[in-house]
Amino acid sequence: MWVKICGITNEEDALLTVALGADALGFVMAAGSPRQVAPDTISEILHRLPPGIITVGVFRDERKERVAELVNTLGLGGAQLSGREPLSDVRWIRQRVPFVIQGFRAGDPALAAVANGPVDIVLVDADEPGSGTAFDWALTDAVPPGVRLLLAGGLHPANVAQAIRRVRPWGVDVSTGVETTPGSGRKDPRKLRAFIRAARDATEHEELVEAAWVGESDPEVVPYDWMSDGA
Repeated sequence: MWVKICGITNEEDALLTVALGADALGFVMAAGSPRQVAPDTISEILHRLPPGIITVGVFRDERKERVAELVNTLGLGGAQLSGREPLSDVRWIRQRVPFVIQGFRAGDPALAAVANGPVDIVLVDADEPGSGTAFDWALTDAVPPGVRLLLAGGLHPANVAQAIRRVRPWGVDVSTGVETTPGSGRKDPRKLRAFIRAARDATEHEELVEAAWVGESDPEVVPYDWMSDGA
């Protein structure tokens, strides 16, 4: 289970999140967001992170040239597009940055065709990203099989395991659900620890259940390991 903690605003939270075992950090660069971080601050934080941590710049309806410039100049791992970016811009950006996450609102008809798109990961969120509001997880059924689905929207330590068991996503993304107060951008160490642990435990539970089922049907068959696909 790939765990991304979004809305990182300071070095202390970034280092704590890494120490607790998160796979990726998201830095919001969208204007108007209460979690918006200046490029200079992001640059300072990135220089303090250990190797192997994936970093993502989160944009909303930004000029495609600016997205590519910031990702490459700062040394971010990739870009997350959370607005209404035209497909032509998404393709252009993907050709110039290491990877792209594209965000969709739950229920968006475009989800049915994402397997044909240029992005690496598809994020499904609530109508108001960053609000901490959950949505009907059944709406993720519209995502075609084989797509790396990153589930967001109202996740927190108490419901992330249930969400994983219902949706079976490739990864989970959280911001508000691990903050000291919603919208503050400051992360709560206890919530962070509980969220990451719950996500890992839920994944291990699913693997054990699948292994037991496969073992009963054919002892020569082993469960599919999603990590073997180059994630």
